[in-house]
Amino acid sequence: MDTGTDKLRVEVDGGIGLLTFDDPATRNSLSAEVRAALPAALDALGADEGVRVVVVTGAGGQAFVSGANIAEFAEQRTTPEARRAYDGAAADAARAWANLDKPIIAMIRGYCIGGGLITALQADIRIASDDSRFGIPAARLGLGYGMGGVQALLEMVGPAQAAEMLFSARRLTAAEALQAGLVNRVVPAADLEGEVMALAQDIAANAPLTVRACKAALREARRDPGKRDVARVAELVEACFLSDDYREGQRAFLEKRPPRFTGR
Repeated sequence: MDTGTDKLRVEVDGGIGLLTFDDPATRNSLSAEVRAALPAALDALGADEGVRVVVVTGAGGQAFVSGANIAEFAEQRTTPEARRAYDGAAADAARAWANLDKPIIAMIRGYCIGGGLITALQADIRIASDDSRFGIPAARLGLGYGMGGVQALLEMVGPAQAAEMLFSARRLTAAEALQAGLVNRVVPAADLEGEVMALAQDIAANAPLTVRACKAALREARRDPGKRDVARVAELVEACFLSDDYREGQRAFLEKRPPRFTGR
């Protein structure tokens, strides 16, 4: 899939869409080039009916995503006009992540810092290697940290842990990230890809309509009660019961064989 830049790659195989941040020279930083390409790449993965689960990772083995490219800050994050453009691009990416209604797994190895950590928090599931490191370095750079990133962190780890991470700018080990609730599990680096892809294959083999309804319910449950689209979730649940996949699941169970789901 053409993303318009060689620093962001998208491959699709066997129902799994693999999105790779590929700029090892900058530890896979979120450069302007990458941020501009990201929304269209995510939209394409969402529109591809052959994709049932998306895995997000970083190339090179040293970083998942190391955050924004600090070398670009003088030009892009100094004047109010430049900051508005920068924040607008970030908002476009956030909307694209939010609109992707398929399961997302973050496969994290190495540095997962700043905007890289916020990127990982867009995933439904995060699996990290034991040599990964996590943190928000804003307080050591003197920049203001937007409400969206703070809220995403707060929802994941709670106010006390979020405060310590933001105020101290300290990097957490993978074990500390697991304890804080930032990641689902930590595995040896040599086992990371195998474990993530095995999980992705399990999800891809399940009923797509059911998985989609579950993802919608999980997202709506995180909203304020007055803003939840409960009717939309009910509609997706009803679609499961009306689907051929619902009948296939029953047949497969009775015939003691793996189901063959089509998403219809």
